[in-house]
Amino acid sequence: MSDPLLILAVTILAAIIAIALIIWAVRIAQRPRNALLHGGLSPELLTRALELKATDQFDQAVFLVRGETGLSHRAATRLVRKLRPAPPAL
Repeated sequence: MSDPLLILAVTILAAIIAIALIIWAVRIAQRPRNALLHGGLSPELLTRALELKATDQFDQAVFLVRGETGLSHRAATRLVRKLRPAPPAL
């Protein structure tokens, strides 16, 4: 009636697809942009990170951002590099 090899092949294919979907979902959930939803960066955090960066303590600024936001090292490094002080108010 049913070919056992066909059943085995379909089962293996379904398992591979399920594992791939789980891996994809985990990667989506761990993306850095998701960590910053709903105001993950407070003004105090930005100020402290800018102060550390201005005093040549770049690594400490990255460590601070990572600890407060849960970002990866790479994402926190990019964020700290992009930080610029606000222009003076006129």
